[in-house]
Amino acid sequence: MFTVDDKGVVKDRANTFGWLAAGVPGAPAGLQLALDKFGTKKFAELVKPAIRYARGGFPVVKGVATAIKTHQERFAKDPGSAKLFFDKGELLAEGATFRNPDLADLLQALADKGRVDDFYKGKFAERIAAAFKKNGGLVTADDLAAYKAVEVTPSSIEWKGHTVYTPPPSSGGLTVLQMLAMLKALGWPDGDAMAPPAVQTRVEAMRLAWGDRLRRLGDPKYADVPVNELLSEKSANAHAKLVQLAVQQKKPADVKSDGRPAGGTIHLNAVDSSGMMVALTFTHGNAFGAQVTVDGLGLILGHGMSRFDPRPGRPNSPGPGKKPLHNMCPTIVTHEGKPVLTIGATGGRKIVNTVCEVLAHRIGENRTLPEAVKAPRVHTEGDLSLLLEKDWPATVVDRFKELGYAVKEGTGATLSAIERDSMSGELRAAAR
Repeated sequence: MFTVDDKGVVKDRANTFGWLAAGVPGAPAGLQLALDKFGTKKFAELVKPAIRYARGGFPVVKGVATAIKTHQERFAKDPGSAKLFFDKGELLAEGATFRNPDLADLLQALADKGRVDDFYKGKFAERIAAAFKKNGGLVTADDLAAYKAVEVTPSSIEWKGHTVYTPPPSSGGLTVLQMLAMLKALGWPDGDAMAPPAVQTRVEAMRLAWGDRLRRLGDPKYADVPVNELLSEKSANAHAKLVQLAVQQKKPADVKSDGRPAGGTIHLNAVDSSGMMVALTFTHGNAFGAQVTVDGLGLILGHGMSRFDPRPGRPNSPGPGKKPLHNMCPTIVTHEGKPVLTIGATGGRKIVNTVCEVLAHRIGENRTLPEAVKAPRVHTEGDLSLLLEKDWPATVVDRFKELGYAVKEGTGATLSAIERDSMSGELRAAAR
């Protein structure tokens, strides 16, 4: 589908920007399914704030203004985007009001029907498909009509009296659970969890899980994803031995990595008065997704195609009907059958490691939630590039440099969580 060089880079970044970068929008269907199964309010009521913001607008803050300016060349070439990001020929600047009346009209029409069905079938679907066809995209009316959101059985592991639930592939959840399974097999932490050997133990577990993730995972409908194998006690113990050997020999574990950069996301948690918990992660990709808009509907399309490995013949290669591997891993933890923690993060590939780390601190070490969220983080994708947050002590930084890692300072993903005391019902929240 894409012209790719030997490093996996797509010509003209066509899998990230433009009409070939977008697939079928799934969010409306997913939210409708959640509402149908668990909701207590009507669609028309819930969509009112979105309609209000789309029609009345909201101020463009500095960060948004900078992003608009950065990508103005693409917006200017796309008629639907130009309507949104330019006002009388002038680019929207900080303090201007961003409005999307076409989107407000679309949402109001769906609200009047009380469902999102017309988005996937009927006049709106036809207009979306026509825009793809006009601009060289591939999504058709048949594709939209065939799209179905589905309820899936979550993947899970048990650790120290808790059960951690997270979506199965194509999400990032399996990698989080694989990391936790290794730490469980290692009896982590054995002593001070922030001491250099313990930190290396965690990093090597992450690297091994990333090696499996980037080489073996994809849409399980089209690829043989060995979920049970990767989460098995046998696999965890085998990986644990590799981690122990690396720490004992003071060298990196031998990992086959295939890393490529990726972008960012949003996450929210919610708990209602009955104790029901929600962890919801949503991604549009980087700033303004594919940076093209369905003219007349105000739909800025995401770049879901960028999450596929553009090279053919791989588990996560593009294909008809396939869902790409992604980094989102909204997670809920239960204790004695009751939901006690909802957690997730934003920040592209950093999401997976950050969720793992906070769960490791909270469950593995039994730190408080604020302590677990505050603890300094690392990021690795399996190779020897290692990002360490600035609060790590010199003893940890020096150890990884001595081991041959290319260490640089940076930040992990942005995580948020809500915890509920299973006895008192008291709620605590933390974010960083």
